[in-house]
Amino acid sequence: MLRSGFQQLFKPRVLAIDRDKLTLTVKAHHSDALERQPQTGQWHGGAIAALVDTVGCYALTLLGTEPLPTINFRTDYLRPALNTDLIVCAVVRQAGRSIGVVDVDINNEQNKLIALGRGSYSMIPFNQAAR
Repeated sequence: MLRSGFQQLFKPRVLAIDRDKLTLTVKAHHSDALERQPQTGQWHGGAIAALVDTVGCYALTLLGTEPLPTINFRTDYLRPALNTDLIVCAVVRQAGRSIGVVDVDINNEQNKLIALGRGSYSMIPFNQAAR
């Protein structure tokens, strides 16, 4: 995840990997650069959506693939994320020959659910899909 300058904004730290259950849990650190408005302490919704997409994609790498292109993803926001780091847990639901689907929960440090997400990703490596 640290190869991308954008993803480095989150200062991601892997907390847990379960290759049997195909789950990946990552902690994302709050910073001023990720705030909705200056000095509010509130995470920007776009940053939260980016976490759904990013951690969802990397959960599929547990299957031995490279990061894969996003086909589609959605984020449902349940409450504001204020002055907190975020815990992002992605669960691979389906990984077929061409499409993988991942569900993502985002919690604050008090373990309150902030957002739910689902992503669909191409299982065809990017360099092959571009042909």
